[in-house]
Amino acid sequence: MAESIRHIVASVLAGGRIDRAAALRLTAEADPHQVWEGADRIRRHFNGARFSLCSIINARSGGCSEDCHPDRALAVAAEMDRNGVHRLSLVTSGRSANSALLDRLAEIYREIARTTLLKLCGSMGLLTGDTALRLKEMGVVRYHCNLEASSRYFPRVCTTHTWKEKVETLRLAREAGLSLCSGGIIGMGETMADRVDLALELRELGVRSIPINILTPIPGTPLAGHKPLPVEEVLTTIALFRFINPEGIIRLAGGRQQLGAEQYRCFAAGANGAMVGNFLTTPGSSIEEDLRTFTAMGFSFA
Repeated sequence: MAESIRHIVASVLAGGRIDRAAALRLTAEADPHQVWEGADRIRRHFNGARFSLCSIINARSGGCSEDCHPDRALAVAAEMDRNGVHRLSLVTSGRSANSALLDRLAEIYREIARTTLLKLCGSMGLLTGDTALRLKEMGVVRYHCNLEASSRYFPRVCTTHTWKEKVETLRLAREAGLSLCSGGIIGMGETMADRVDLALELRELGVRSIPINILTPIPGTPLAGHKPLPVEEVLTTIALFRFINPEGIIRLAGGRQQLGAEQYRCFAAGANGAMVGNFLTTPGSSIEEDLRTFTAMGFSFA
């Protein structure tokens, strides 16, 4: 299989597209270390040492009686800007953002744009065409809507809305002139084949920023019984997303703190982006530690 991996890597480097069968062979037959190394080579070829840093502000959390206070949001934005973070997203819970909430968020976006160099992103659930255009007018340049899982597996983890509704949101965001950020959560009981399917679906949608979240089992939630994924499985998943989406930003996002220092191995297996700071409902890694480690690994943030 070693010769086969070299052939697949060479094909991807030359602009070829790996198909589902080849991706599944990599998971079933190849030496994982060679898969990780191949993915890292693909990452270096298409992205060099460039590393993408993003952060989020929880602008409205389900069950909270108050929305994000502008002063707190601006303080977080200033800290991220000082640390060289490239993008900042306001994130709201719920199915979608109503007009009143958008009015309040517009004020926060305006002040962040005035006081920092951060590129503005949004993650506010399902979109209408009018909402997408309004976000564009507010200065948002990228919209995030995770597919969460492959189209086949999605109904097993979400019943409040459909996978197709998420795809429609991505379409509306793109039509409004926003770039796209969409990925998924791994460790929800899906197979590696399901993850391959998600990576392929994201490729077909032309998504270039792909966050990979690792499920954090939280007591009292429907997925509380799932065991955390072994780091080797996370590494192989990251690598497969790189093989399938060679030019994209494969971004390690929520849940990476479960891996401890082992999480940084993902950035030698194809990942070239990370969410830094605190991750909504779970604490994140120290941004200082992240920057120190990424720099030591040879990444640059310009």
